[in-house]
Amino acid sequence: MPTTSFLTGLIIPLNLCLTLLVVGLVLCLLRWRKTGASFMLAGVVWVTAWSLPVTSLWLGGALENWYPNPPPEQTEMADAIVVLGGNTANARANWFEPYDKTKKTTRVDAAAELYLAGRAPRVLLSGGALEGDVSEAQGMAHEIRQLGVPSYAIILENASRSTYENAALSEDALRDQGIRKVLLVTSALHMPRAMAVFHKQGVEAIAAAVSPQIVLPPDGSLSPWWPNERALDASRSIIKEYAAIGLYWARGWL
Repeated sequence: MPTTSFLTGLIIPLNLCLTLLVVGLVLCLLRWRKTGASFMLAGVVWVTAWSLPVTSLWLGGALENWYPNPPPEQTEMADAIVVLGGNTANARANWFEPYDKTKKTTRVDAAAELYLAGRAPRVLLSGGALEGDVSEAQGMAHEIRQLGVPSYAIILENASRSTYENAALSEDALRDQGIRKVLLVTSALHMPRAMAVFHKQGVEAIAAAVSPQIVLPPDGSLSPWWPNERALDASRSIIKEYAAIGLYWARGWL
């Protein structure tokens, strides 16, 4: 396994826990028992912490609630709506509930609601091809047309493969169209990084996030202090976002 793939895999708490357990066991066998035990304890504490919904609610919620999330009809007017490619937790409405496609909440849905509410006359869809020849922007264009947004209102940015490229290439397309002020649509978790990158590129952006997903189910069926498999599965997205913020800051992209 390449080193970069291995390091990327450590974003998953269970993977890091198992790695620390193995390292700790090896250190114990080499008679460095206290150090080995510390590694093993750190692994157990790490995976246990991320299995608790309260950890996701605290750290993920801090990002999701960074910007206000008014309904479409109360959102500020702009020259265009910019939708970033990508997804979070399969677009599930709530990370702690079973996936229900009838309740899914997508970036395209949010953008269509803004457009139909008259918040902006154009929609720029940003995202390159992750595989094959069809870009994310093209896929989103097909979906948003089904929701009532006409083809003449759609602008495609088909080359970006990261949030930084979303901003840089969208800025070029917006400038070509004479667009100055935009509503930025992405997941609530991703919004703080996306807004910072777009502002760094000189784009006047207003946050218009998809509804927060890291919230306790309203029926009270989930205790924030009891380990939960879905919380552990979803934790990788939160950890990845914080890691990306650190990386982008180090590169001067924020």
